[in-house]
Amino acid sequence: MRASTKFALWLALLTGFVIAVVAAVGVALWLDLSAPQRDALRSMLQERPALFAVIAFFVPFALGALLQWWFAAYPKAATRMAEEVRLIHTVNPEHRVTLAGASELRQLGGEINSFAAAHQALRQQVEARIGEANAHLEQEKNRLAALMSELAQSVLVCNSEGRILLYNARASALLEGDAANGAPVGLGRSIFGILDKSPIVHALDKIARRIEQHSPQPVAHFVTTRAGQLLRAQMAPVLDAAGAIGGFVLMLEDITRSVEINSRRDFLLQQLSEGLRASLANIRAAAETMAQHPEMDAAQRERFTEVIRVEAEKLSQRLHDTLDQTTDSLRAPWLLEEMLASDLVFALQRSFEAGLGVTARHEGADAPFWLSVDSYAMVQALTQVMGRVASTFGTRAVVLQLGGDGRFVRLTLCWQGPPLEPGLLHDWESQPFTVGAAGHAATLKEVLDQHGGEMWCQADRAALVNRLHLQLPMGRPERLAPPSPAASSRPVYYDFDLFSQPGQTPELDQRTLSELSYTVFDSETTGLSPSEGDEIVSIGAVRIVNGRLLEQECFDRLVQPRRAVRKEAQEVHGISMQMLAGQPTIEEVLPLFHRFAEDTVLIAHNASFDMRFLQLAQA
Repeated sequence: MRASTKFALWLALLTGFVIAVVAAVGVALWLDLSAPQRDALRSMLQERPALFAVIAFFVPFALGALLQWWFAAYPKAATRMAEEVRLIHTVNPEHRVTLAGASELRQLGGEINSFAAAHQALRQQVEARIGEANAHLEQEKNRLAALMSELAQSVLVCNSEGRILLYNARASALLEGDAANGAPVGLGRSIFGILDKSPIVHALDKIARRIEQHSPQPVAHFVTTRAGQLLRAQMAPVLDAAGAIGGFVLMLEDITRSVEINSRRDFLLQQLSEGLRASLANIRAAAETMAQHPEMDAAQRERFTEVIRVEAEKLSQRLHDTLDQTTDSLRAPWLLEEMLASDLVFALQRSFEAGLGVTARHEGADAPFWLSVDSYAMVQALTQVMGRVASTFGTRAVVLQLGGDGRFVRLTLCWQGPPLEPGLLHDWESQPFTVGAAGHAATLKEVLDQHGGEMWCQADRAALVNRLHLQLPMGRPERLAPPSPAASSRPVYYDFDLFSQPGQTPELDQRTLSELSYTVFDSETTGLSPSEGDEIVSIGAVRIVNGRLLEQECFDRLVQPRRAVRKEAQEVHGISMQMLAGQPTIEEVLPLFHRFAEDTVLIAHNASFDMRFLQLAQA
């Protein structure tokens, strides 16, 4: 409703109310008067009609003016103020409320204007900080893109569902697809539409197993194919705040050419070794005959000489033909990696139960037996064998056992049922199976031969117990890095803020402390008297860069001294001479520490003590 309409309505209502009140009071007074008083009042009204007409005329105007002042001072001013406040926070933050109306409303308008000014200033500050943050983020994005583009390897980052979150140009070029070979690389695309899903899932299972075992390096390797390419992949997990796998990083390398070269070399060697055997035997026989019968006549000697010449020509021609031969067929590559036998058993259990519906149970302790195997191919091969056992004998449960036999590890599969004949197992060994959806065909015998393993069956006919033994050479233990201390935040492997900092210079007193890089170190010694021949037995240090403690960049070395550790010193640091036996000397350790702490400020507790030992060994 418009303000003028409201004003007219209020004026009419107030005028009617006043008239009604006056009329009611007049009637009441009239009824209360006596007859003479009524006659006197009637006579007075008849004598002064103009006065009463003026009063009746000006009363509504007075009431209207009063109502207009009140309306302008309160309702109308409040309505206008509400409209201006709405204008400030929706359209024009620089607009201010007009100070009008009653004093209370003018005071309220002033406070609203002050609040609007403060809000505008804060908003400008926030927008400025957002702009700075966006600019900084854009710089980091450009730097990351530049770094990724310079990497020699193809890198992809995927989430837990296999959706690609990041990739570099080399990955795009390596995995460039078409309608026949799969989808191209792109953000949001599934890696399973680009590469075979089976080895990726198998690698994730291995990583999850290693994480459960608290391995400090939960990575996995596998080989896959795409569009005729043979790709070697290294997978590393991306862990979320809860320690679960939130994604993974894939680093890919095209090994088609190197495998082809090795395969051709093996083929040539095999061909030469088989083809030259007969010619070499004939040459050797002719030469030995000539040596054993030096008295033979010239004609016979000539015949043997001709045999040697002919066979030599055959050798030369065969070598020439072999070198000229080429083959497009590649033997299946087998890239082996070190793994615990218990991890192989765990993978077999999951494969048997998920793929065959066969319950697999592991008996015995997880002995620390190491194997050098292609775990994916081995799991696929043994799953094929177990599948044939299940379909032939109706087996639904199997027991897996591990044991060591000298230089070999023996994996035994036990199940109840009719005996497995060696002839049937021999037939199974020669039947091919496919490694991966787009992989090569292989047989169990080829897998065993490549791993240097053997398989045989053993049946207890009385107890109806079958044992299938797999014997593999024992590998060397995997060398694992020492576990890193638990950190409350994600490890810092990069810091783009360093791009904007000046290089370390001698003018350090002109730089703020937050801009400096530090090395905090401590040393342990054989005693407290460097001038009396005490030496360093341990140096530990950690770096602080851009205000961040880099817990992954540590230096920790034991040093073999030329004198014994004092008893009182050993009680302090706990380092004995037995612990120092075979450790490098200070001449080897100190240059390493120098490179670790290069171009940084050294920090130590009682630094003069530590620096004195370093200075004595400085030369």
